[in-house]
Amino acid sequence: MPAGVCGCCGPLRPRYKRLVDNIFPEDPKDGLSKSDMEKLTFYAVSAPEKLDRIGAYLAERLTRDVVRHRYGYVVIAMEALDQLLMACHSQSIKPFVESFLHMVAKLLESREPDLQVLGTNSFVKFANIEEDTPSYHRRYDFFVSQFSAMCHSTHEDPETRTRIRVAGIKGLQGVVRKTVNDELQAIIWEPQHMDKLIPSMLFNMQDAEDLDRVAHPSTPSVVGPDVDQNPAALAESCFRELLGRAAYGNMNNAVRPVLVHLDNHRLWDPNEFAVSCFRIIMYSIQAQHSHHVIQQVLGHLDAHNKNTPRVRAGIVQVLLETVAIAAKGSVGPTVLEVFNTLLKHLRMSVDFELGENSRRNSASSVSSGRTKESEERIVQNAIIQTIGFFGGNLPDYQRAEVMMFIMGKVPVYGTPCHTLDTVKIGHQGTKRIQAMLLSSLIMVTSGFKSKTMAAALPPPFLDPLFSISLMEDSELRQLVLEILHNIIDRHDNRAKLRGIRIIPNVAALKIKREKISKQDVAFMKKHGQQLYRHIYLGSKEEDNVHKNFELLFTTLAVLTIELANEEVVIDLIRLAIALQDMALINEENMSMLTRCGIMALVAAYLNFLSQMIANPPFCQHVSKVIELRNLDAPHLLPDHIFRDKCPLPESLDKDDRVLYFQTADMAECLAGPGYNAERLSIPYIPQVTDEDRLTRRKSFVDTISLQVDILSNNLPDKSQLAEEITFETLKKAIDTTGLEEQEREKRRQVMEKFQKAPFEEIAAHCESKANLLHDRLAQIFELTIRPPPSPSGVVSVSAGHPQHQSVPVYEMKFPDLCVY
Repeated sequence: MPAGVCGCCGPLRPRYKRLVDNIFPEDPKDGLSKSDMEKLTFYAVSAPEKLDRIGAYLAERLTRDVVRHRYGYVVIAMEALDQLLMACHSQSIKPFVESFLHMVAKLLESREPDLQVLGTNSFVKFANIEEDTPSYHRRYDFFVSQFSAMCHSTHEDPETRTRIRVAGIKGLQGVVRKTVNDELQAIIWEPQHMDKLIPSMLFNMQDAEDLDRVAHPSTPSVVGPDVDQNPAALAESCFRELLGRAAYGNMNNAVRPVLVHLDNHRLWDPNEFAVSCFRIIMYSIQAQHSHHVIQQVLGHLDAHNKNTPRVRAGIVQVLLETVAIAAKGSVGPTVLEVFNTLLKHLRMSVDFELGENSRRNSASSVSSGRTKESEERIVQNAIIQTIGFFGGNLPDYQRAEVMMFIMGKVPVYGTPCHTLDTVKIGHQGTKRIQAMLLSSLIMVTSGFKSKTMAAALPPPFLDPLFSISLMEDSELRQLVLEILHNIIDRHDNRAKLRGIRIIPNVAALKIKREKISKQDVAFMKKHGQQLYRHIYLGSKEEDNVHKNFELLFTTLAVLTIELANEEVVIDLIRLAIALQDMALINEENMSMLTRCGIMALVAAYLNFLSQMIANPPFCQHVSKVIELRNLDAPHLLPDHIFRDKCPLPESLDKDDRVLYFQTADMAECLAGPGYNAERLSIPYIPQVTDEDRLTRRKSFVDTISLQVDILSNNLPDKSQLAEEITFETLKKAIDTTGLEEQEREKRRQVMEKFQKAPFEEIAAHCESKANLLHDRLAQIFELTIRPPPSPSGVVSVSAGHPQHQSVPVYEMKFPDLCVY
């Protein structure tokens, strides 16, 4: 009974209940009673131990009002809760917060948009309060789920739908602010919460009317008061804030839902939204975490390696945007991993393209096959662009490593150490991969500045590059020359030398050059003959087009500017004379167009060289020959031969000496201090090296070996070698005067060569002889030395003759008595 009396009589009710009841007016339209609210606040601050009871009673009234649809009193109750929450900061506020969150949850669970917005606004105010002590037991799982559901609202009324979505995004932003800085709330970064937070933000960002950003990705797209009413802008702001607070160990959980969302909504094709998302990610996270994002995108690319070409191309383009931003800061340990993964997918794309071509059997499948091929080309071009852009933004020391890494991936015929297996893809696939990797190397080497050529062109990089330059494919040779231009041209003179032509005044080009360093002099002494040789061999290819001759001219000009001292100038003149003689003699049976192209190349280069070394007699001789060609043989000049429908002669007249550059005249012009003009009398001959074996063409060594094999097969028997001895035979044997003259002349030529030829050329000549001897001995040993037959007596019969199979010693089966 006493309890009943207390419950019925107003004056006997607890004071906190009377104070709470007094804040509610009779008419809810009158709003919260300010004087009574001040009394309640003063009582709560004075007696903080009553806060939990005040909160419980307010929650009880609010629940009852929600059920009875008295929403005016609900608004008053939430306003009172907000004011109490802002005013009280004592230790006893923890139980009150639980009551507050319980009331917010009640409002969010209702189906009334106004109540959901009201609860969200109260939660946002609570989220902005900094608590003095951490909470060990509070969880926000329900709020993450409820706010995420509000972000995906599908209300019929557009304005109401926008209000609910904005409220949901603000609620998620409040959860993020309340939890990310609290070590006790690290659970918010777990996948089950990120899988709700991230897609909710992306869904609203994706729903924007225009994806074309006016502002830079590093800044929000909408700034000002409109952000609070624009779901897309508000979601982007929350997304940036979340990523900006992500720690090192949380990056993977934050990025993975983005990739999953793009997959589920098929946003890789087209990929404008995906690119926009990852730009925001890269500009929002801390710079040292960039490599985490790159690793995630690489892993996603691996997971979609069998998807459609357009999807893979979309992922690669997103990776391009990612590494473009990351390359400006810290990229971590993922540099080579990026290139390795991209090269793997490049190979897979070539496999898919060739496989589709091979399956094209009927006329109905031709159109679809071409579509598939063009789509795979999109993937390949995206990969090349990514490789080149990423490598081009790296510092020089890392770029040199990347150049070596890519060159190690380029398949070269005859080398068993290359990484990409070319057996399955065949010649066409290998050529495609070579062209694409060299194209990416062009982009990587663009803008590369090295102080010394030895550091930029080490032998492990230079040798396979030159081996590819000997391929019987004009496109590959063009790519190799462009790579050399990027590396050798350190003063950006190529634009001034563009196009093969007779330059009337080289001084007007204002070419930049410096004095050649000692390191570069040593480089030319070591690798100069190799450079000359590949220019010589590349000039006589039958499939050379106008661009090939342009690049060859630029190569010679850049070598002259960057690496030419007096000795190199003489070597380059000898090379030019050798090219002219090759076109005149025509032992290679070249076409007339190729021969005239070589003549035009020599004329353009000697005109450039004569003005660069500023030797008036030399310039006069070259100008005279060019003037005579203009009158009598315009087809020997680049301004005419490379035009369409240029008339070609039937032959080149060797006896018309005034139309050609004469060695004796040039030696006379260069006589004097500075130049060793006597070396011009020694003809340039490219030496045979092992590089020829790295190409598919037959090398000089293979040709010689073939000739030896043919001769050995056609040799008659010893019985046929017996020659009839006559008087004339004995007379010839006794008369040795002619032989002595020939021997003396031969000895004189050898002595002159060893006295005047450069050391590198003599060393290369001796090395080639040693290589020929070594190869011939190896073949002889292979034919003569046979392993012993197996003791087990294994014999095979081939073509009617018994043959013993060679078995290694460690595989032989010995009798038991012989083993001890």
